[in-house]
Amino acid sequence: MTYATLMVHLRVGQSNAGLLRIADDLAQSFQARLIGVAVSQSMRLLYNEGFMPAELVDDDRQNIEQRMRMTETEFRTVIQQRAGDLDWRSTITLGSMPEYLAAEARNADLIITSVDHKSSSVDVSRSVNMGDLIMQVGRPVLVVPSTLGRLKPQRIVVGWKDSRESRRAILDALPFLKRAAHVAIVGIAADNNMPATRSHLRDVLAWLRRHGVEAEPIASPSLGDDAAQLSAIADDQGADIIVAGAYGHSRLREWALGGVTSDLLRSPDRCSLLSH
Repeated sequence: MTYATLMVHLRVGQSNAGLLRIADDLAQSFQARLIGVAVSQSMRLLYNEGFMPAELVDDDRQNIEQRMRMTETEFRTVIQQRAGDLDWRSTITLGSMPEYLAAEARNADLIITSVDHKSSSVDVSRSVNMGDLIMQVGRPVLVVPSTLGRLKPQRIVVGWKDSRESRRAILDALPFLKRAAHVAIVGIAADNNMPATRSHLRDVLAWLRRHGVEAEPIASPSLGDDAAQLSAIADDQGADIIVAGAYGHSRLREWALGGVTSDLLRSPDRCSLLSH
């Protein structure tokens, strides 16, 4: 199992150089085709129960088109040595940006995207909601901090729960796990569930071994904040990537109370591979 095609989602109107270097490194490592994709929403004629002048809508569209061209130019410039194995797709839409990206992902094995934690912009017409994307895309999503310029995925931590999302995530991550120098499978559970957690981890390790991956099991008693605990274990392990199932319970609960997925999306210094 490998990643034969990678799709890198680029932010319009901002530099994507670090993300593109990571996407290029991964594409070369997996000998994969690389697709660049960008999407933005245009201004609507009908806006907040009023009407926007047509010339403002036209100016907005022209501005977006110019930014799209700049984004494509950056994509092709940074990855110019792979010009024969590149593709570019972009659109300006009145609809859902995550839906567009999800549809384009039919041609990819892995989606690579970034979250800008330092941006003060609140313009939702230029920013894709990561939760919506992960829920809709049907592919693993590698979320890269915007400040990260290189990725060497040598040490990987898998956050394990006995759930559909975790099973999906560890399968989706196999190409990374097979190349890693060290893999740790972390199960966090209450004391009364610890025997079952250890048993499940043994099963996961046996399954990985049949795929040629040796891993270290870590069964950790829950301290009450599983997201912070997983992050602390990843720090101790020197993890380059955390692999986890995304939104194993309702997103409404994550928004209200927080959770592992929300914490991983907010991480400013570590990549996360998320699957739903």
